[in-house]
Amino acid sequence: MDWKKFIKEAEDELKVYGKALPETLQGFGNMGKAAKAGSALDMKTKELVALGIAIRSECDHCIGYHTRNLARLNATREEVTEVLAMCAYMGGSPGINYGAKALQAFDQFSE
Repeated sequence: MDWKKFIKEAEDELKVYGKALPETLQGFGNMGKAAKAGSALDMKTKELVALGIAIRSECDHCIGYHTRNLARLNATREEVTEVLAMCAYMGGSPGINYGAKALQAFDQFSE
């Protein structure tokens, strides 16, 4: 899968969604800001948690967004693969399969 293209298309779709439902999308954005507030965890740790949840939720879009964010935050492949190991442990076969997608996405966004 071309993850960069996939996320670009998803962002284009969200622009259409945002025009139709601006308050809903704004509310979701505000929730994201609130979830990222606080200082006990750094942003990279929060994104690693988000990636684990994205994998467990089996959401390709979320996997793409959070792997891109991790690449931008200079996460290492080792950090990501440790999260993937926990996803495999806690999620079994779906955790492994969606973890494989996440690793492919992270590798592409890290290029």
